Amino acid sequence: MAVVGVLALQGSYNEHMAALRRIGVKGVEVRKPEQLLGVDSLIIPGGESTTMAKLANYHNLFPALREFVGGGKPVWGTCAGLIFLANKAVGIKSGGQELVGGLDCTVHRNFFGSQLQSFETELLVPKLAEKEGGNDTCRGVFIRAPAILEVGSDVEILADCPVPADRPSITVTSAEGAEEVYSKDRVIVAVRQGNILATAFHPELTSDSRWHRFFLDMDKESQTKAFAALSLCSSEKDGENMPKNKPLDLPIFE
Repeated sequence: MAVVGVLALQGSYNEHMAALRRIGVKGVEVRKPEQLLGVDSLIIPGGESTTMAKLANYHNLFPALREFVGGGKPVWGTCAGLIFLANKAVGIKSGGQELVGGLDCTVHRNFFGSQLQSFETELLVPKLAEKEGGNDTCRGVFIRAPAILEVGSDVEILADCPVPADRPSITVTSAEGAEEVYSKDRVIVAVRQGNILATAFHPELTSDSRWHRFFLDMDKESQTKAFAALSLCSSEKDGENMPKNKPLDLPIFE
Protein backbone atom coordinates (compact mmCIF):
# COMPACT_ATOMS: atom_id res chain seq x y z
CA MET A 1 0.00 0.00 0.00
CA ALA A 2 1.26 3.48 -0.88
CA VAL A 3 2.30 5.67 2.04
CA VAL A 4 1.45 9.36 1.79
CA GLY A 5 3.61 11.82 3.71
CA VAL A 6 2.05 15.02 5.06
CA LEU A 7 4.42 17.85 5.91
CA ALA A 8 3.52 18.49 9.55
CA LEU A 9 5.29 21.71 10.46
CA GLN A 10 2.25 23.96 10.80
CA GLY A 11 -1.19 24.42 9.27
CA SER A 12 -3.89 21.95 8.26
CA TYR A 13 -1.87 18.73 8.28
CA ASN A 14 -4.25 17.06 10.76
CA GLU A 15 -7.13 17.65 8.35
CA HIS A 16 -5.20 16.04 5.50
CA MET A 17 -4.35 13.06 7.72
CA ALA A 18 -8.05 12.68 8.57
CA ALA A 19 -9.03 12.91 4.88
CA LEU A 20 -6.56 10.14 4.05
CA ARG A 21 -7.92 7.94 6.86
CA ARG A 22 -11.46 8.39 5.51
CA ILE A 23 -10.45 6.80 2.21
CA GLY A 24 -8.38 4.04 3.82
CA VAL A 25 -4.92 5.38 3.00
CA LYS A 26 -1.94 5.42 5.35
CA GLY A 27 -0.66 8.92 6.07
CA VAL A 28 2.61 9.73 7.85
CA GLU A 29 3.51 13.06 9.42
CA VAL A 30 6.81 14.38 8.07
CA ARG A 31 8.96 16.80 10.07
CA LYS A 32 12.53 15.68 9.30
CA PRO A 33 14.39 15.15 6.00
CA GLU A 34 15.01 11.44 6.61
CA GLN A 35 11.27 10.80 6.98
CA LEU A 36 10.80 11.62 3.28
CA LEU A 37 12.67 8.41 2.44
CA GLY A 38 9.78 6.30 3.71
CA VAL A 39 6.91 7.89 1.75
CA ASP A 40 5.69 7.44 -1.83
CA SER A 41 4.12 10.87 -2.19
CA LEU A 42 3.85 14.11 -0.21
CA ILE A 43 1.19 16.66 0.69
CA ILE A 44 2.32 20.16 1.69
CA PRO A 45 -0.69 21.60 3.55
CA GLY A 46 -2.11 25.07 3.91
CA GLY A 47 -1.03 27.30 6.75
CA GLU A 48 1.07 30.42 7.20
CA SER A 49 3.68 30.15 4.46
CA THR A 50 6.29 32.38 6.11
CA THR A 51 6.10 30.42 9.38
CA MET A 52 6.27 27.12 7.47
CA ALA A 53 9.35 28.33 5.58
CA LYS A 54 11.10 29.30 8.82
CA LEU A 55 10.36 25.91 10.37
CA ALA A 56 11.48 24.11 7.19
CA ASN A 57 14.74 26.05 7.35
CA TYR A 58 15.17 25.20 11.02
CA HIS A 59 14.79 21.46 10.27
CA ASN A 60 16.97 21.74 7.12
CA LEU A 61 14.10 20.41 5.00
CA PHE A 62 14.44 22.50 1.85
CA PRO A 63 17.22 20.44 0.18
CA ALA A 64 15.34 17.19 0.85
CA LEU A 65 12.04 18.66 -0.35
CA ARG A 66 13.63 19.87 -3.58
CA GLU A 67 15.18 16.45 -4.13
CA PHE A 68 11.81 14.79 -3.50
CA VAL A 69 10.02 17.04 -5.99
CA GLY A 70 12.81 16.69 -8.55
CA GLY A 71 12.80 12.90 -8.16
CA GLY A 72 9.36 12.67 -9.75
CA LYS A 73 7.31 11.45 -6.79
CA PRO A 74 3.83 13.02 -6.58
CA VAL A 75 3.60 16.21 -4.51
CA TRP A 76 0.44 18.20 -3.74
CA GLY A 77 0.50 21.70 -2.30
CA THR A 78 -2.68 23.28 -0.90
CA CYS A 79 -2.81 27.04 -0.24
CA ALA A 80 0.56 27.74 1.46
CA GLY A 81 1.79 24.49 -0.10
CA LEU A 82 1.07 25.99 -3.52
CA ILE A 83 3.28 28.96 -2.63
CA PHE A 84 6.05 26.58 -1.51
CA LEU A 85 5.99 24.74 -4.84
CA ALA A 86 5.89 27.79 -7.12
CA ASN A 87 9.02 28.83 -8.97
CA LYS A 88 8.15 32.49 -8.31
CA ALA A 89 6.07 34.20 -5.63
CA VAL A 90 5.02 37.85 -5.45
CA GLY A 91 3.28 39.79 -2.70
CA ILE A 92 5.52 38.15 -0.11
CA LYS A 93 6.64 39.73 3.14
CA SER A 94 9.63 42.04 3.36
CA GLY A 95 12.86 40.05 3.29
CA GLY A 96 11.53 37.43 0.89
CA GLN A 97 10.65 33.80 1.41
CA GLU A 98 12.45 30.61 0.45
CA LEU A 99 10.59 28.33 -1.94
CA VAL A 100 10.88 24.66 -2.85
CA GLY A 101 10.04 25.36 -6.49
CA GLY A 102 9.39 22.91 -9.30
CA LEU A 103 6.04 24.29 -10.45
CA ASP A 104 6.41 26.62 -13.44
CA CYS A 105 4.12 29.41 -12.29
CA THR A 106 3.97 32.80 -10.61
CA VAL A 107 1.80 32.91 -7.51
CA HIS A 108 0.55 35.89 -5.51
CA ARG A 109 0.80 35.12 -1.82
CA ASN A 110 -2.37 36.93 -0.62
CA PHE A 111 -4.24 37.52 -3.85
CA PHE A 112 -7.70 37.33 -2.27
CA GLY A 113 -6.93 39.65 0.64
CA SER A 114 -6.91 39.24 4.39
CA GLN A 115 -8.43 36.62 6.68
CA LEU A 116 -11.67 38.62 6.72
CA GLN A 117 -11.97 38.21 2.96
CA SER A 118 -11.87 34.42 3.09
CA PHE A 119 -14.75 32.79 1.20
CA GLU A 120 -16.26 29.61 -0.23
CA THR A 121 -17.43 29.07 -3.79
CA GLU A 122 -18.32 26.36 -6.29
CA LEU A 123 -15.52 25.61 -8.76
CA LEU A 124 -15.92 24.01 -12.17
CA VAL A 125 -13.38 21.17 -12.45
CA PRO A 126 -14.25 18.85 -15.38
CA LYS A 127 -10.99 16.91 -15.02
CA LEU A 128 -11.85 15.94 -11.44
CA ALA A 129 -15.23 14.56 -12.52
CA GLU A 130 -13.66 12.78 -15.50
CA LYS A 131 -11.10 11.01 -13.30
CA GLU A 132 -13.01 10.48 -10.04
CA GLY A 133 -16.69 10.67 -10.97
CA GLY A 134 -19.39 12.90 -9.54
CA ASN A 135 -20.46 16.24 -10.92
CA ASP A 136 -18.27 18.84 -12.59
CA THR A 137 -18.08 21.13 -9.55
CA CYS A 138 -16.42 21.03 -6.16
CA ARG A 139 -16.52 23.26 -3.10
CA GLY A 140 -13.55 25.61 -2.86
CA VAL A 141 -12.63 26.91 0.60
CA PHE A 142 -10.35 29.94 0.27
CA ILE A 143 -8.70 31.15 3.50
CA ARG A 144 -6.46 34.18 3.02
CA ALA A 145 -5.66 32.38 -0.17
CA PRO A 146 -3.03 32.76 -2.88
CA ALA A 147 -3.76 32.61 -6.61
CA ILE A 148 -1.76 31.78 -9.71
CA LEU A 149 -1.15 34.75 -11.98
CA GLU A 150 0.54 32.94 -14.86
CA VAL A 151 1.74 29.46 -15.79
CA GLY A 152 4.27 27.89 -18.13
CA SER A 153 3.37 25.94 -21.25
CA ASP A 154 3.72 22.55 -19.50
CA VAL A 155 1.24 23.41 -16.75
CA GLU A 156 -2.32 22.10 -17.04
CA ILE A 157 -4.97 24.46 -15.63
CA LEU A 158 -7.56 22.45 -13.69
CA ALA A 159 -9.70 25.26 -12.27
CA ASP A 160 -10.11 29.01 -12.14
CA CYS A 161 -12.59 31.25 -10.37
CA PRO A 162 -14.04 34.74 -10.66
CA VAL A 163 -12.08 37.53 -9.01
CA PRO A 164 -14.20 38.83 -6.09
CA ALA A 165 -15.33 42.42 -6.45
CA ASP A 166 -14.14 43.31 -2.94
CA ARG A 167 -10.60 42.03 -3.48
CA PRO A 168 -7.90 44.70 -2.90
CA SER A 169 -6.21 45.88 -6.11
CA ILE A 170 -3.10 43.89 -6.98
CA THR A 171 -0.16 45.33 -8.87
CA VAL A 172 1.74 42.89 -11.08
CA THR A 173 4.80 43.25 -13.29
CA SER A 174 4.20 42.69 -17.00
CA ALA A 175 6.51 40.77 -19.34
CA GLU A 176 7.93 44.13 -20.43
CA GLY A 177 8.78 45.03 -16.82
CA ALA A 178 6.04 47.62 -16.35
CA GLU A 179 3.82 47.58 -13.27
CA GLU A 180 0.09 47.28 -13.88
CA VAL A 181 -3.05 46.50 -11.91
CA TYR A 182 -4.32 42.93 -12.28
CA SER A 183 -7.53 43.42 -14.25
CA LYS A 184 -8.61 39.94 -15.40
CA ASP A 185 -12.09 38.73 -14.44
CA ARG A 186 -10.87 35.24 -13.47
CA VAL A 187 -7.78 33.81 -11.81
CA ILE A 188 -6.20 30.32 -11.77
CA VAL A 189 -6.67 28.31 -8.55
CA ALA A 190 -5.73 24.69 -9.42
CA VAL A 191 -3.03 23.26 -11.71
CA ARG A 192 -1.03 20.15 -12.46
CA GLN A 193 2.45 19.86 -13.93
CA GLY A 194 3.74 16.30 -14.21
CA ASN A 195 4.15 14.98 -10.65
CA ILE A 196 3.02 18.26 -9.03
CA LEU A 197 -0.58 19.10 -8.09
CA ALA A 198 -1.41 22.49 -6.57
CA THR A 199 -4.61 24.07 -5.28
CA ALA A 200 -5.11 27.55 -3.83
CA PHE A 201 -8.03 26.27 -1.76
CA HIS A 202 -8.49 23.61 0.95
CA PRO A 203 -10.13 20.33 -0.20
CA GLU A 204 -9.20 18.78 3.15
CA LEU A 205 -11.74 21.05 4.86
CA THR A 206 -14.65 19.56 2.90
CA SER A 207 -16.24 16.11 2.80
CA ASP A 208 -15.39 15.71 -0.91
CA SER A 209 -12.58 13.14 -1.07
CA ARG A 210 -12.11 13.30 -4.84
CA TRP A 211 -9.08 15.61 -4.72
CA HIS A 212 -7.26 13.17 -2.43
CA ARG A 213 -8.24 10.27 -4.69
CA PHE A 214 -7.06 12.26 -7.72
CA PHE A 215 -3.70 12.75 -6.00
CA LEU A 216 -3.45 9.05 -5.13
CA ASP A 217 -4.10 8.19 -8.77
CA MET A 218 -1.08 10.34 -9.62
CA ASP A 219 0.93 8.12 -7.27
CA LYS A 220 -0.33 5.02 -9.10
CA GLU A 221 0.65 6.60 -12.44
CA SER A 222 4.12 7.32 -11.05
CA GLN A 223 4.58 3.72 -9.87
CA THR A 224 3.36 2.35 -13.20
CA LYS A 225 5.86 4.50 -15.10
CA ALA A 226 8.66 3.50 -12.73
CA PHE A 227 7.80 -0.20 -13.18
CA ALA A 228 7.70 0.19 -16.96
CA ALA A 229 11.08 1.94 -16.94
CA LEU A 230 12.54 -0.78 -14.69
CA SER A 231 11.18 -3.51 -16.97
CA LEU A 232 12.66 -1.80 -20.04
CA CYS A 233 16.01 -1.42 -18.30
CA SER A 234 15.97 -5.11 -17.26
CA SER A 235 15.10 -6.18 -20.81
CA GLU A 236 17.99 -4.16 -22.23
CA LYS A 237 20.41 -5.66 -19.70
CA ASP A 238 19.15 -9.17 -20.44
CA GLY A 239 19.71 -8.49 -24.11
CA GLU A 240 23.25 -7.32 -23.41
CA ASN A 241 23.98 -10.46 -21.38
CA MET A 242 22.66 -12.90 -23.96
CA PRO A 243 25.35 -14.70 -25.93
CA LYS A 244 25.91 -13.15 -29.30
CA ASN A 245 25.66 -15.43 -32.34
CA LYS A 246 29.01 -15.32 -34.07
CA PRO A 247 28.87 -15.13 -37.86
CA LEU A 248 29.67 -18.45 -39.55
CA ASP A 249 33.12 -18.55 -41.15
CA LEU A 250 33.05 -19.34 -44.83
CA PRO A 251 34.93 -22.52 -45.74
CA ILE A 252 38.39 -22.01 -47.10
CA PHE A 253 39.33 -24.19 -50.07
CA GLU A 254 42.96 -24.71 -50.71
